[in-house]
Amino acid sequence: MKEIGRIITLLEKEYPETRLALEFKTPLELLIALILAAQCTDERVNQVTRKLFKKYRSAKDYAEADIAALEEEIRSTGFFRNKAKSIKACTRDLAEKYKGKVPNKLEDLLSLHGVGRKTANIVLGNAFGIPAIGVDTHVGRLAQRIGLASHTDPDKIEVELTAIVPKDKWIKFCHFLQDHGRKVCIARKPLCYQCVINKYCNYPNKTPRPNE
Repeated sequence: MKEIGRIITLLEKEYPETRLALEFKTPLELLIALILAAQCTDERVNQVTRKLFKKYRSAKDYAEADIAALEEEIRSTGFFRNKAKSIKACTRDLAEKYKGKVPNKLEDLLSLHGVGRKTANIVLGNAFGIPAIGVDTHVGRLAQRIGLASHTDPDKIEVELTAIVPKDKWIKFCHFLQDHGRKVCIARKPLCYQCVINKYCNYPNKTPRPNE
């Protein structure tokens, strides 16, 4: 797509300080935050993990945690019972297969309980600096809306994006779309009149400026 370079340049200027919204210091913390982020806002996850990360320092800590206590600690993120089970199963895998360390290879990450390509790629890109495109809700929605992807399946969208986005921009490009999706290209009624990439977007029902 010939416009991709211009799209990236404009988004870089619009979001110069872009980064992943989830707060973390280690690959393990990011992995746990991503499990909690399912069907939950990043803001809420960050509120929960500020306390959680002080109590649980290692994969073994999570794997051996009292399930009832862990459920209560993450309750406000929603689906807390399933998330607690996933955290314990995933960290048990880490303890048993990888000596408690989060691996930095895609196939190894995918071997962990409950870890799919989106989570694995976000961990690779943001915890290890390895080029990867993690197709979360914002990335998938905007890629389709702008016209960068023709599929709805996240894995297929990933393939489409990796084919047109320069590899050294993969990680940041996801951050750009996440920021843009939260602030301008919102789901129900995008603020098209504020969009810096408006003329490069294929969205047919562009929202007009108020009072137009």
